[in-house]
Amino acid sequence: MVDLNICVGSSCHLKGSYNVIQIFQQLIEDGRLHEKINMQATFCMKQCQEGVSVLIGGKEFSILPETSREFFRTVVLPQVDP
Repeated sequence: MVDLNICVGSSCHLKGSYNVIQIFQQLIEDGRLHEKINMQATFCMKQCQEGVSVLIGGKEFSILPETSREFFRTVVLPQVDP
């Protein structure tokens, strides 16, 4: 099971965390990955400078709603068990 945490703190919220969550939820649904990805909202990760903070596999990333699909494809999916 892959843990995927998305910040919903005030700064990330303003940068589009709600949209990122919606996109990830749709991609998880489309791929039938509910049993493989545990997505959770979290509060401030202290990485508010560039975009929405995302934590996966112990690594922090900063993404935007417009880059979230590519992030999911290139970073999240490779960590999911086949």
